[in-house]
Amino acid sequence: MKALIYKSTGSWYIAKNEDGRLFNARIKGVLKISGLTSTNPIAVGDIVEMELENELESTATITKIYDRKNYIARVSPHNKNQHHIVASNLDQSLLFATLRDPKTSQGFIDRFLVSCESYHLPAVIVFNKADVYRKKEFEKFEELKSIYENIGYKVLLTSIVNHQGIDEVKNLLFDKITLLSGHSGVGKSSLINAIFPELSLRTKEVSDWSGKGMHTTTFAEMFDLPFGGKVIDTPGLREFGLVDIKKQELSHYFPEMRKRLNNCQFNNCMHINEPGCAIKDALDKGQIHVDRYVSYLTILDTMEDKSY
Repeated sequence: MKALIYKSTGSWYIAKNEDGRLFNARIKGVLKISGLTSTNPIAVGDIVEMELENELESTATITKIYDRKNYIARVSPHNKNQHHIVASNLDQSLLFATLRDPKTSQGFIDRFLVSCESYHLPAVIVFNKADVYRKKEFEKFEELKSIYENIGYKVLLTSIVNHQGIDEVKNLLFDKITLLSGHSGVGKSSLINAIFPELSLRTKEVSDWSGKGMHTTTFAEMFDLPFGGKVIDTPGLREFGLVDIKKQELSHYFPEMRKRLNNCQFNNCMHINEPGCAIKDALDKGQIHVDRYVSYLTILDTMEDKSY
């Protein structure tokens, strides 16, 4: 029978068949996905084929993984040489960020967007907790909104306390499979609970002593939305390590660079100090924001030379 993976807890998976029945499922032998070294052969969002093990206990064995439409992966937090598939078969991603308590860095946002671009996954940036922003945070929001909307991303400002932007988020989720991501403590689960209280996602406040969010979600988990669509809640991410991207390809995943690459004098231009560089020219003219260019250089600098 065909089923959809809703949760992974390591060796066991929670899967729902086409009749809406839940099963505890495990892998038969070793299922390998060609060309991908991942810590998890099966991810939330995967469509699988299962054989019933025990009717009374609702246990099943996964015998096949159907081809993925797409997936998003990150460097495994336990082994930098391996990948961890966060989720698969997605329609979009919502990145939750905050400008205060805790503050999300622009570098983290840009790394996440690069990853979404590399997996052809549309991304929306949701700046949450607007009720705690002061004048300087609102000014920063307007600046970031301008930067990201100018290169094609949708940007929202939300607050549960002020009931701001809640309906916009709800409309975005309608009939889509959406990955929810962001650092711990940005209010991701709280916002979804405000829209769909019946989901009862686990939440935890920011740790006062460190200013960093404390982990609440250990594994990614999918939830059905009452009006159609699904959300996949992910563990709070401290870092988002990029995978499968070569240095030479990085500029392709910055939309404002991608559309200018053919105008560079050299087709292997790295946009650092080469002559006739269309990216540096656009930067000088203010057509590419300096913060985005700095993000490009910073990411480039952290990429291993072997991936050049």
